[in-house]
Formats: sequence, structure tokens, C-alpha cells
Amino acid sequence: MKKILFLLLLSVTLKAQAQDVAGYWYGTANIVNSNSSNNYLVELILKQNNSSVQAIMNYYFRNSFRSIQLNGNYNATTRVLSLFNIPIPYFGSTDQMTVDCQMDFVATHRIARAGSNLTGRFVGREGYRYTCPDIAFDLKLNRDAGNQDSVLLALKNFKETYQLWTPSARDTLVAATVIQRPIQNIVVNNEFRQRTKEYQNDIVVASDSIQVDFYDNGEVDGDSISVFFNDNLLAANLKLSTRSIHLNIGLDTTKEVNELSMFANNLGAIPPNTALMLISDGKKRYEVRLSSSFEKNAAVRIRRKK
Repeated sequence: MKKILFLLLLSVTLKAQAQDVAGYWYGTANIVNSNSSNNYLVELILKQNNSSVQAIMNYYFRNSFRSIQLNGNYNATTRVLSLFNIPIPYFGSTDQMTVDCQMDFVATHRIARAGSNLTGRFVGREGYRYTCPDIAFDLKLNRDAGNQDSVLLALKNFKETYQLWTPSARDTLVAATVIQRPIQNIVVNNEFRQRTKEYQNDIVVASDSIQVDFYDNGEVDGDSISVFFNDNLLAANLKLSTRSIHLNIGLDTTKEVNELSMFANNLGAIPPNTALMLISDGKKRYEVRLSSSFEKNAAVRIRRKK
């Protein structure tokens, strides 16, 4: 009787595990039917909602690293996990030129008392099947890193670090308009000068005035910034969101180069403090993605076209 109860309990436990692939998986992948010694080191972070799956895939190939956000599905009956449209470097790529294969990830979830595995292949999508060979992988579940809190944090960190977000029509509303006049804030001014300045872009404009909009570029997590123009404070402690902080700025025509700097008042819930800055001179729009911290200010140089 005890043996029957144990087997039933084991069966229920394994069935429950089969419903869930969430967690942190890692392992290697190798070209199928090839003498190539090139292999891929793969990390996979999965978040599951019923049959829908969100994923972050990190992989290393030679000297390159990529991190990609993916969507897919998991069939609990067949235990098949599918993730779609993944750019994988062709195994014959060189350091001078990398060619991508568009592939799908198809894996079977195998459960044992010793641990869980995702075994399967990266398979070339239509148009790539005959030029990009399959890549076989075997990923193991790391139970220590597989709790839901760490997975959710990883998804948020991905958005903060890698997401390339551009405002749509409904995101062009203005949360605050800043008038171009120096303001006094002794604390912010002093801290601004104590941090290093990192130039993240050079822009050439065709006008003596520009329009500038700041948005939160990643996960909206409470980032606040102050804005400096030619080292003069124009705005302090403004919260970034999907609505813009808008400035109309007249350039100092006596200077060959004007500078616009972003100071991080805080780092929000997820460091670093990231922003999307849009600059328009009336003819052309420039997108600049800025990242600042408590050690550095993000800055751009603005030059007037001669």
C-alpha cells in the first residue's frame, strides 16, 4: 500500500513539473553532422503563463555575446517547448564578418529525479534550412537560480539594458515642458561636477534651435533625471516615463560645440538610469539612448552645420 501511495505521489509530482518550464537553463549547443569544433554556450531564462512562454536567451559564440528577448509556447502534453525567430551566428562566420541564421528553438522537456533537461535543436527557418545546419543542444535546469523572482528581475533588467523602444503616436504627450533658463540647486550642481562626463554621441544640426524630448527607454521604474545645457542646470528631479520631458533650446552660436548632459538623480528600481532622447532641428530627428549612473553623466555634443 505504501509503495502504491509513493508511486502515485511521484507520478503527481512529475506531472506537475511537466506543466512548468520556468527557470534558468544552461548548457552547450553543437552543429549537427559537422566536423566543426565551434560550439555555443547557451543560457535561457523562461517565464511561463499557462502555455505562453517569455524568454531571454543569452549565448556566447567565439568572442561574441548576445542577449535576445523571445516569445514561444509550451505544450504540456507533449512536453515540447518552442521559441521562434532567433538570429544565430552561422558557424562558419569569421571575426571580420558575422552572418546570422534565422532559426527556431524546439526542445523536449525531460524530467528525472536527478534533474530536468531541455534537449532539442535550433532549426533553420524557411529560406535558411539548406544553408544553416541544425544545432543540437542539451540544457540543464539550475534550480538555485530558477525561482520566479529572479526570472522576473531578469526580464526587467533586459528591458532596462537592451530594449530599443521608440514612442508611438500615443506616447508623444508631454509630461513636463522645461523653459530654458538656469535654475539653482546647489546639491545637484555640486554632484554633477563631481561625476565624470561620458560623451555618447555627436550630432550636427541645421538650425540655431532644437527641440529635445526625454523618455524612459526601458522598464518604467522610477528613474529621475536633471538636465544640463553647457553645464548650466535647466531642469532638476524630473521623473522619466512614456510621456516626454520637453525642452525648446536655443543654441549658443558663440560656441563651436554645445553640450547637453543627463544627470541621474536616482537609478530607479533597476540600475542604470536609462533614457531615450529625441532631438529635432525642424528637418531631421535624432534618437540617442543615454545611460547614466552615480559615477558618470551621459552627454552629447551638438554642432551647428556650417
